[in-house]
Amino acid sequence: MLMRQTTRNHLVDRIRRLFGGLPCRVQVAALPWRKNGDDVEVLLVTSRDTGRWVLPKGWPEGQEDLYMAAAREAAEEAGVDGTISRFEIGRYFYDKLRPSGMEWRCEVLVFPLEVDRLAEKWPEKKRRKREWFSPADAAKRVREADLAELIAQFCVNPRKSFS
Repeated sequence: MLMRQTTRNHLVDRIRRLFGGLPCRVQVAALPWRKNGDDVEVLLVTSRDTGRWVLPKGWPEGQEDLYMAAAREAAEEAGVDGTISRFEIGRYFYDKLRPSGMEWRCEVLVFPLEVDRLAEKWPEKKRRKREWFSPADAAKRVREADLAELIAQFCVNPRKSFS
């Protein structure tokens, strides 16, 4: 199902560009997770502007590897450190509202990060909340349907993406 949704999103983006729309901006996100006994938990953070639950994400800087940019964003926005996969597990799209009122279509590449350490202090601590959720609860709290599906599918076998 995720492959069908992602293929549909790529098709929609190509049609949009065909008719003169701007290409998508690429962002990266970490999907922070941990084992809690036999269960998997996912860490979400609140966005700075609306307070909705999201993955830590942002823009790659300079010649930074995409997976390393995702790890940096996780450290800055959620205060987590751990082992990040070099391989994305999927993508989702969303519209980022700019201060001008214009929207930018963004494609977000998601890299799983197995959390080893939670910092007590981190750069965006005063601007965001962080909370652990079961995969089902995390999927319900994010706004993007294809991200919700990606979280649910990933959590069935999280270590598979590290092999």
